[in-house]
Amino acid sequence: MDVKRRSSIATALVLIGIGGWFLAVQVVPSLYGWAYGAATWPLPIIGIGAGLLVIGLITFTPGLAVPACIVGGIGGLLYWQNSADNWESWAYAWALIPGFVGAGIILSGLLSRDRGAIIGGAWTILVSLVMFAIFGSFLGGPELVSTYWPIIPIVLGVILLGQALFRRR
Repeated sequence: MDVKRRSSIATALVLIGIGGWFLAVQVVPSLYGWAYGAATWPLPIIGIGAGLLVIGLITFTPGLAVPACIVGGIGGLLYWQNSADNWESWAYAWALIPGFVGAGIILSGLLSRDRGAIIGGAWTILVSLVMFAIFGSFLGGPELVSTYWPIIPIVLGVILLGQALFRRR
């Protein structure tokens, strides 16, 4: 199947899904209350991320996994912050966004069978988690992070040392 045809199918399915969702919200009153409730407003952002991923899978465009993970990850983060009423966490939670990029790179690498992308994505996630732990420890993150964050650079150093000493020639 050619790219143009897959793209048309993906667009059609997205339009059908969006129309079906809005029709269901209009017809089922309890669904309307849930969809537009104060606690669930970030769910459409997660849905947009999922939609991007579906479009990428249908059109076999592995690169769409990156924006899909960014949008979906930010939607999930907003959902958690809204549920926990912890908006102050943005002071350090922004450091997770590169991790969302890394997750997208890993998905893209899995879809395109690119081992280098998978490894690069894993490193991006690791760096993001290190930044999250460091900034979270200084800016009011979870107590577990503020106490044990020094373990992360130690583990990172051990990984880098192991790679340097045991690298294949």
